[in-house]
Amino acid sequence: MWTTLEDMAEPSIIEQLMRINYLGAAYCTYYALSHLKKSKGRIVGISSLAGLNGVPTRTAYSATKHAMFGFFDSLRIELMGTGVTVTMIAPDFVLSEIHRRAFGKDGKPLGSSPLQEDKVMTANECASRIIKAMEDRDRLAILSFRGKLGRWMKLIAPGLIDQIASKAIRDAK
Repeated sequence: MWTTLEDMAEPSIIEQLMRINYLGAAYCTYYALSHLKKSKGRIVGISSLAGLNGVPTRTAYSATKHAMFGFFDSLRIELMGTGVTVTMIAPDFVLSEIHRRAFGKDGKPLGSSPLQEDKVMTANECASRIIKAMEDRDRLAILSFRGKLGRWMKLIAPGLIDQIASKAIRDAK
């Protein structure tokens, strides 16, 4: 979603995003859990940096990704001792069709990407980093330097992170 809450035409769009991004992952995990416990499997939740830090014009999207962190972090604790492990992935912007299909203020796909696409990670690079995090059985993989830096800076200068997030959206990077 690429709009402010104030400019959103219909609040039911928030529910639609929650069903897609959060409930889709939660339901899949629920139905796979018994098999995962038997096989001592690994759950990999693909969230976003927007799930760690708020991002303007991404209010509803960020909420779905925050929900994923809450769900999978809690599930990790519930599954301690079962052999099932959880990795959370927090990509930065990734070059993919998702930006063209993202909802605008009317809840319809944008049709074009608002990003400077030559400045974002490719889908192949993102996939490679996710695979490495899975192989390393990482707890959390933040896939960009900017994201890692932001995670630490949020602890010491949260207002600065808000300004950086606002500027990044303004500059569409």
